[in-house]
Amino acid sequence: MGVSAQDTASPERDIELSIVMPCLNERETIVACIAMARSFIERTGVSAEIVIADNGSTDGSIALAEENGARVVPVTERGYGAALMGGIAAARGRYVVVGDADLSYDFSRLDAFLAALRQGHDLVMGNRFRGGIADGAMPALHRYLGNPVLSLIGRVFFRVPIGDFHCGLRGFDRRRILDLGLFTGGMEFASEMVVAAALAGYSIVEVPTTLAPDGRSRPPHLRTWHDGWRHLRFLLMFSPRWLFLYPGAALMIVGIAAAVLLFPGSVKIGHLAFDTHTFLVAAISILVGMQIVCFGLIARRFAAAHGFLPKSKLLPVFQSEVTLERGLIAAGLIVAAGCLGGLWALTAWAAVDFGALNYPTVMRVLVLSLVAIAGGIQLAFTSFLLGIMDIPLTRRRPEK
Repeated sequence: MGVSAQDTASPERDIELSIVMPCLNERETIVACIAMARSFIERTGVSAEIVIADNGSTDGSIALAEENGARVVPVTERGYGAALMGGIAAARGRYVVVGDADLSYDFSRLDAFLAALRQGHDLVMGNRFRGGIADGAMPALHRYLGNPVLSLIGRVFFRVPIGDFHCGLRGFDRRRILDLGLFTGGMEFASEMVVAAALAGYSIVEVPTTLAPDGRSRPPHLRTWHDGWRHLRFLLMFSPRWLFLYPGAALMIVGIAAAVLLFPGSVKIGHLAFDTHTFLVAAISILVGMQIVCFGLIARRFAAAHGFLPKSKLLPVFQSEVTLERGLIAAGLIVAAGCLGGLWALTAWAAVDFGALNYPTVMRVLVLSLVAIAGGIQLAFTSFLLGIMDIPLTRRRPEK
């Protein structure tokens, strides 16, 4: 669900800051949140507006927001991300601060966010772990497992020094965020904004913020396992290296090392003996690892071609060096080596009139030969698929 700058309303006056709150039946807390935001505006004298991005409230939240001076923007597409993007698109300020309208965030203390934005940072994230989490404000599962693990994955995958990926209170340069073309409509929007900004090379900083228990009597919209999976899925899908290339390469390396170690014969480590069955597992690891790496190459090429991931520095080199023809030649050589190994195994069996033979040695050669044949065929078809993906998606039509 991308929103471009052209889709937004024209500013009616010079507004520096828009405070945007997504809303879905927040009658119990919306008035207090607006009051906190208004107190910040009055105290600092910043030219600002309060925008309520309503996602289909039926409890009177809209009327209360309008009565208390906020501008309500209806967003028909349901979802946390959809509501936020609708509010951001309609905002009139140069900068935007977004936060949940449930009293968990203190809108009267946005000084650090505005100061960092004025310093030129594109995205300013709140960090609840540094600012303080009140008792009962965050479930233990989220506080000690969900948020830390997902934030760690985000830092490792995308090399962004953010300790709290999912803090709902954050500020940003509105036009810069619109330029990212964010599209997720659910809770994973929180991850998408950070990841997309990091991939685009934006300046991202953190400021401490507090988290208080929300003021609602009903359960929160967040669903622990469902939304946690959506965050994890997004992080994995936007990092083909960690989803495909690194695991696949690790499997191949471990499989090749084990096959080399076991090819001469069994290996004993203490009371453990590794022999034929372990060799078979090593061979399968090589084949599966190669397949996963091929998937990773395809995924990375697709992501770069369609613009939702930046082009890798190595990608142009890879494209120029690993052509379809070279890929097919390499595949042919690997298949040929496998066929030679299979022929040797068949010859060794024929030498004993297809009777008893040196089973471990012949079996090892035959297994590796089959792996080479299967891997070579897989490489050939991967090369063709990568070649197809290089074909322009649209062709220039002759002018009539």
